[in-house]
Amino acid sequence: MKVLAFEDSFDIEALLISGNVKMEKIEFLQKWNTSEWLNDINEFKPDVLLLDHFIPPTKGLEVLQLLNVEVHHHRLNRPTTIIGISSSSMANQRMLQFGADLGIIKMELASLDIWKRPTIG
Repeated sequence: MKVLAFEDSFDIEALLISGNVKMEKIEFLQKWNTSEWLNDINEFKPDVLLLDHFIPPTKGLEVLQLLNVEVHHHRLNRPTTIIGISSSSMANQRMLQFGADLGIIKMELASLDIWKRPTIG
């Protein structure tokens, strides 16, 4: 499973490892800003996309909205699962309203069942 995280404050891989997520079958990439978000998604082709709501320079919610436009116009393949990750449950609710599959407080990310699924792709 390929996981791309856009998060500027926390090391998400370390967060997952500390939550006992087995990373052996996960190809993980973290970007600490969204300055090249479209290129990053096109090149890495993630199965799972983690979007921090408040990441600069383009906020995660705006990335999600722009991603939806790119997918609609067949210029980008949508990741299988898009997860809004924020310290604010209200921010995660906004991500869900705009098409994220899941929204979770980032410190609880390791608790998601997605990490227990068989490898995608």
